[in-house]
Amino acid sequence: MLGLGSAEETVYRTILENPSYGVAELSVKLGWPVHRIRSTLDELARLSLLRPSWEEPDVLRLVSPEVGLAALLAREEAALLARQQEIERSRTTVAQMIATYADRNPAQPSEDSETLVGIDTIRARIEELVAGCRHELLGFEPQGAQTPDNIEASRPLDEALLDRGAALRIVYLDSVRNDQSTTRYAFWLTGRGGRVRTAPSLPLRMIVFDRQAALVPMNPEDSGAGAVLLRGAGVVAALVALFERTWEAATPLGGEPRRDEKGLSSQEREILRLLSLGLTDEVVARRLDVSVRTLRRATADLMERLGARSRFQAGYLAAARGWLPEHP
Repeated sequence: MLGLGSAEETVYRTILENPSYGVAELSVKLGWPVHRIRSTLDELARLSLLRPSWEEPDVLRLVSPEVGLAALLAREEAALLARQQEIERSRTTVAQMIATYADRNPAQPSEDSETLVGIDTIRARIEELVAGCRHELLGFEPQGAQTPDNIEASRPLDEALLDRGAALRIVYLDSVRNDQSTTRYAFWLTGRGGRVRTAPSLPLRMIVFDRQAALVPMNPEDSGAGAVLLRGAGVVAALVALFERTWEAATPLGGEPRRDEKGLSSQEREILRLLSLGLTDEVVARRLDVSVRTLRRATADLMERLGARSRFQAGYLAAARGWLPEHP
């Protein structure tokens, strides 16, 4: 909870229920040695959940949960926002690297790359790679709601992967929460042992097999143009790092997206970021997999909250209030 270890949480809950307990009473209550109680109390003091008494400096007193826990929550939210900003800084660079790599290696199979053209070719290669995947499969699905054909093609592969004990982690767009078929399939995955999260937008479609090979589109803006299977250790490591950063900031399936200290949801932050880049409503809506009407309704709500009469004024006010991510 909020970065607390299990020992710290246990002691903290015990003190909440028994504010008068000292070290000896806590030791008896929990059955722990005194030295463990003292070290745990020291950690709680470091987290500002306990503080020295004004009357007895050697005695630690409970900080009001409204103050102590609120401070921890704010710290966690700040760390989450920082991770999200790191993701934003990574997206464009990684997409450019992949596009450059694909442009310089067109249709030339090698030890480090393999170009795949055509849906049948790509799906056949995915089946082979999944069959050989033994430890972990990571994936981005930036196309929003999955078609029935895609779901039926994926189900037996995912089932076989999970049945042999491999880990499966997938990040979908937030928009799939509004699609019953995709949501039903995502919950089916979690029921079989997979893990699913959602994010407001994703940089590209991607599947990573055992952290040794990665399948990405030749053109991140057009996944239908073909795919490239990359095996270079450096490129795959960079894509895994991008996945882990995105995963940390994404929302677990079934959980409600959290708002930051400014009251913005992850999707609202992404709308502001994309609009600040000068993208049109149509492009932003496509990135988020929402309708243009939905996007404009969300934009109008942000303008109202900012008290802006125009988009230009909204951009100025959003920047002034720190609502826009910093650009390197």
